[in-house]
Amino acid sequence: MDRLFWGVVLRTTQSALQAAPFILTGLIITGVLHRLMGHAATRRMFGSNTLTSLAQSWVIGMLLPGCSLGVIPIVKQMRLSGIAVGTIFAFALSSPLFDPMSLLYGLTLSKPETILAFALCSLVVVMVCGGLFDRWFPNTEVQAEEPRATPHGIRRVAAVLLVMMRESVGISAVLIGVGLLGAGLLSLFLPAGSLQRTMAHDNPWSPLLMTVIALPAYATPMMAMGQLGSMFQHGNSIGAAFILLTFGAGMNLGLVAWMGWNYGWKKTAIWFGLMLGFVIAFSYGIERPLYPREIEPADHTHAFDTYCQPFLPGFPPPNGYPAEIALKLRRETQPHEIIGAAALLVLAIGGAALRIFDPSQRVEAWLARPRDEATLPAGRWDIVLPGPVLAVASLAVIVAFSVMGCFAYYPSASESIEELRLANSEAMDGAMTRHAAHAEHWIPLCQSWNRRLLVGMYLRSGTVSDYVRMKSKIYRDQLELLEHMVEDEDPPEELRRQALTSTRAYLALSRAIRETEAKSSL
Repeated sequence: MDRLFWGVVLRTTQSALQAAPFILTGLIITGVLHRLMGHAATRRMFGSNTLTSLAQSWVIGMLLPGCSLGVIPIVKQMRLSGIAVGTIFAFALSSPLFDPMSLLYGLTLSKPETILAFALCSLVVVMVCGGLFDRWFPNTEVQAEEPRATPHGIRRVAAVLLVMMRESVGISAVLIGVGLLGAGLLSLFLPAGSLQRTMAHDNPWSPLLMTVIALPAYATPMMAMGQLGSMFQHGNSIGAAFILLTFGAGMNLGLVAWMGWNYGWKKTAIWFGLMLGFVIAFSYGIERPLYPREIEPADHTHAFDTYCQPFLPGFPPPNGYPAEIALKLRRETQPHEIIGAAALLVLAIGGAALRIFDPSQRVEAWLARPRDEATLPAGRWDIVLPGPVLAVASLAVIVAFSVMGCFAYYPSASESIEELRLANSEAMDGAMTRHAAHAEHWIPLCQSWNRRLLVGMYLRSGTVSDYVRMKSKIYRDQLELLEHMVEDEDPPEELRRQALTSTRAYLALSRAIRETEAKSSL
């Protein structure tokens, strides 16, 4: 029982940390829409109850970085702005699926036409399902009072911050918690490693099995793209991959609970039935046309281990479960996740203080008080911009930062290959000295830098040569074989031999990168 409990704790905490930057972004967007743009301008930007509005929301969702948890406060704000549910879910489904960073990542993991086909299928799904639902239920737009305008200056910034604080401890936080708990509880029903030999291309049940797993699961866009890449590389079901992206990254139990709470469970069931029907139909329809025939199917994959129990029965950690969880989180948590979690904690503390000491929103009322403009000094460069203009500019800045983040997360080839050299040295040292935990920590980092290397090259040159791709694949395959040997505790001599083979594959990749860069500089 301890093993199961602490497994849920670990999976829930991992999901929360991975989601933290996206939840923070969602709160920022919510504050901007509420305090700067207002209900009427928000409704004009997204549209409502038309096929055009469905496409608009899908495009906006594709541009803004987000995840299925981070969109919860945004869809709540969209509803208050009088937007129909079909349009709301067109945004809610597209925002977690693709953003500039994850789209680039996906384009290098598979044939570009596969990822573009997934994007097109998602557009068709939201257009058809949203159009049908809005036609059957045309009166889902609510009428809410327009928020009181806040005078320009620092007051508007403070008003946005207050919205973020209150949302961080409001109903949005509860729904986000529901989504996180669903991801954690999923591990209760999936023993460690139980999905390693599932999702085969020739198994007609793979898309349906993935549907059952993906609905309560949580995956960030990058995580989902990484899992898709592993599925493509191992020859798994393309249909199951599409369902993983659509439901694993695009939906969570918190979103379902939000819709049921606001629109009733009958409408929610109809919407969900439409989504299930069309997504599953698409998954079977694209299975054969998009399947990469040149890939030799592997007999198993570790892509879905993150949804399963993290601890094996009968093998408790020597230092106890809490210490093991702390060690895993310390090793796996990325800096941007720590920053996002810290920012959310600060917002939550502020939000809790507001709920206790200012439940009637007196601070917001004070900020909205008109002031005598004639008594204010006018500077030469002082320009008063309307709130909606600032809102659009703020959203554009978020998109710009997302694009800039691509260049930061996917550095140049020379920088990536240096990081890969360091990670490879650590991984091989762990394997050859039989320090399994050390090797199991560094081998995934090698695989990550191997993928980021290709994306960085694609981002800067628009292409990656087949020669480099081949060397990268050889290195990836050797790393995977080494990882399996470490897990299986193979004899020391065999581990040493495989570590040397992996190192030679890395050196061949490094040489291919240098040759490619030398040719491009001529």
